[in-house]
Amino acid sequence: MIETDEFVICVNDTDFGEFSAADLIIGKCYTVLAHEDGWLRIIDESGEDYLYPSTWFVPVTLSREAATRLQHSLERVAA
Repeated sequence: MIETDEFVICVNDTDFGEFSAADLIIGKCYTVLAHEDGWLRIIDESGEDYLYPSTWFVPVTLSREAATRLQHSLERVAA
């Protein structure tokens, strides 16, 4: 289970190194697993967690209820 309430929206899906545009969806909300020196660790469309530049995302502020419901939905989709 993911223990964070931090969410971001993807605003960039440019190819980057070994990652392709198919790894992210513009406008999709992702859960931040960790911050690592200007990078965000998220679970992308491959189902694995990877680091992406934080500039590719914008933070989203959600109410506690919205964050909880979104997290539960994301966990169901990932299962």
